[in-house]
Amino acid sequence: MVAYARSATRPGAEELSEVETLMPVLHQVLARTGLRTGDMDFTCSGSSDYLAGRAFSFTMALDGVGAWPPISESHVETDGAWALYEAWVKILTGAADTALVYAYGTSSAGRLRDVLSRQLDPYYTAPLWPDSVSLAALQAQTLIDDGRTDEAELAAIGARSRADAGLEQREHGEYIVRPLRAGDCPPVGDGAAAVVLAAGDRARDLCERPAWIRGMDHRIEAHGLGVRDLTDSPSTRLAARRAGAFDRPLDTAELHAPFASQEVVLRRALTLDSRVRVNPSGGALADNPMMAAGLVRLGEAAARIHRGASDRALAHATSGPCLQQNLVAVLEGESDER
Repeated sequence: MVAYARSATRPGAEELSEVETLMPVLHQVLARTGLRTGDMDFTCSGSSDYLAGRAFSFTMALDGVGAWPPISESHVETDGAWALYEAWVKILTGAADTALVYAYGTSSAGRLRDVLSRQLDPYYTAPLWPDSVSLAALQAQTLIDDGRTDEAELAAIGARSRADAGLEQREHGEYIVRPLRAGDCPPVGDGAAAVVLAAGDRARDLCERPAWIRGMDHRIEAHGLGVRDLTDSPSTRLAARRAGAFDRPLDTAELHAPFASQEVVLRRALTLDSRVRVNPSGGALADNPMMAAGLVRLGEAAARIHRGASDRALAHATSGPCLQQNLVAVLEGESDER
């Protein structure tokens, strides 16, 4: 990863189209490498038509990239972290040396809590219309009942996240769905992010200190919430193991934990102790642009390596209810071995 840029997250961006949201971000990330769109061997995006409220919305977003002359392009209907995974695999096969990855989401177009319920099992769960906050509250209550956390710890996680993001501290707020209060839940907003990938010496030419992807893997839990242990995340643990996260100590972990209770689950699954700085950017509790927040975690981890604040970082992205699908990447700064 040689460059990263993102937009500010807006609580509502009705006055901006996807193209208008994306173009400044794409200009920024390309300017940091000196490359143009035509220099990219591959382009991949992540977004959701459900959020946009229309089919094939990603084709309109391509106007912000510029698809003429024709480009090699792909799209994933999920968070941009999975678009980055596809681009990484493309580079590993030797089919590309450079790739542009971007993601965007317009959460304000509908009531996000209800829109996300369409991810659920369509026969047994979705007809009940449990919204995303209610399901996260179910997970949080399970953790509390199991003695793995309490409301005071959840409040502390939220306060730390906002402080790290430089946000003004506020009251923890009223219950949204017990036991989750306002401070335990993510803000809703629209935003975009972009990353440039490059291979080998090309990466060294484009960036003084590239963030090398040493491993990346993603796994998924069972679809039925009733057959899962909501206090654990075996898919995260397996993805981390396959990515090499447990091979050597980490100094940073950017976790995509939209709810404070989910950070508790992820810390345990990844066996993170006090020596690992968790979410120095503030994480998704401070800023959670849907479909881009996972890519932001990868970008923030890479940015810390770029500026020398981290040597070995873990980045995590999630999708689906209660940490259903999880992606883990291990990033490192340049080593002495060339």
